[in-house]
Amino acid sequence: MQARYAALTRRIRVGGPNLGEPHSKAFGGGLSELRLKGADGIARVFYCTLAGRRIVMLHSFVKKSEKTPPAERRIAETRLKEVKNADARRND
Repeated sequence: MQARYAALTRRIRVGGPNLGEPHSKAFGGGLSELRLKGADGIARVFYCTLAGRRIVMLHSFVKKSEKTPPAERRIAETRLKEVKNADARRND
């Protein structure tokens, strides 16, 4: 999964954050999900983009069920708010 993560993050840096399915999925509000599959299982990485082409990885986890657990998404959404607030203060 680490090799897949490295390959997809390289693609994001070169081509932008919207890789499209099955590689990524937008959740709205600036939150996106990088979808990783490997011999070890399935993992997800929540990320966001900020001004200046910055991409911030917010939260990663290994999936154990078909749906993304709500608690994992809440962690990512909380971190998204923190990152956006810090970025807004930095740009003031």
